[in-house]
Amino acid sequence: MEKVSAALRRIKPSASMAISQLALEKKAAGDDVIALSAGEPDFDTPEPIRNAAKRAMDEGKTRYTAASGIPELKAAIARKFARDNGIKTDPANCFVATGGKQIIYNAMMATLDEGDEAIIPAPYWVSYPEMVRLTGATPIILAADAAQGFKITPAQLDDAITDKTVWLLLNSPSNPTGAVYSADELKALAEVLRKYPHVMVLMDDIYEHLVYGDAKFATLAEVAPDLQDRIVTMNGVSKAYGMTGWRIGYCTGPSWLMAAMNKLQGQSTSNPCSIAQWASVEALEGDQSFLDKWRDAFSSRRDFVVDRLNKIEGMDCLTPDGAFYVYPSCASFIGKARADGKVIENDEDFVMGLLAEQNVASVHGGAYGLSPYFRVSYALSLTELERACDRIEAYCAGLK
Repeated sequence: MEKVSAALRRIKPSASMAISQLALEKKAAGDDVIALSAGEPDFDTPEPIRNAAKRAMDEGKTRYTAASGIPELKAAIARKFARDNGIKTDPANCFVATGGKQIIYNAMMATLDEGDEAIIPAPYWVSYPEMVRLTGATPIILAADAAQGFKITPAQLDDAITDKTVWLLLNSPSNPTGAVYSADELKALAEVLRKYPHVMVLMDDIYEHLVYGDAKFATLAEVAPDLQDRIVTMNGVSKAYGMTGWRIGYCTGPSWLMAAMNKLQGQSTSNPCSIAQWASVEALEGDQSFLDKWRDAFSSRRDFVVDRLNKIEGMDCLTPDGAFYVYPSCASFIGKARADGKVIENDEDFVMGLLAEQNVASVHGGAYGLSPYFRVSYALSLTELERACDRIEAYCAGLK
């Protein structure tokens, strides 16, 4: 007998994780795969953070903690929000979970019922709509293509809000596009939100420290403090500090919702790893100077990849302001045939052909709710990126 719940049947597997797994399997079989599909920095966790974890183990800080996190980390989170974002919050209104994904999951599960709606701009991170569907609520997708810089307009938001709307999920810098909402753009969205006091906002700031050039990071509770009591500002240590495997996400938000999320987490996973929490205190409170070096490296890689992709005949790629992804259009290759005769009918066919013929793993735009595009992560060395771009160019040239 096999029985899978109706809730689980409503959702799809993570496309980015599935393609990354396929790339790993090909690499294990001996193929020279270049993985542009994974969303994690290639830099090692800085030594002071690793040393903080070792100290925690040596000092016996290896036992259960409060479900919502150790007081020292929650205090560090409150100081971080005040220092970096001008958001005044209390440690009691800060919350720690096993990665940013669990923060979002907890918030959705704690608030959404069947019949509710959550507005999600597309392109979106693959898990947003699936988490909403898991609750029985309905994701309302707002498309924002390259002509809009992959960012929704206030008019789009205004038109999408109904009396069933519970959430707006906003990610800046964006995965998968790298788009960054400016302070003025956030203020314009805030003007719309003021008309609808029943709508909450989950602001996903996980790529906060990865913003390049003249672009400046801003977050909604910073530019619209009067809305703070209905904003969950979410962040984590994974992207900025090279700590993807440590699994620590955090947020601040209204006290009633933090209590609800704590109730849920107390009956599901309970506390995040105690050792990773102590390492995260060091990440947030320790020397931040390495971030400039990492940003410079990512900025150079971004410029290289955008330049190379735009030199491929038929490829069109915007220069993103943040994160470590580009989201080029592959529209001109739809309808062409691969060397084996298979016709490229959509962006999924495009990326699967790229993996099959050139051993380059990327993720199709359909997984992020907007086609025909594909996501490329440039969180690799310039040497590897050059090899990857050579293969992408050869693949595109071979499509007839």
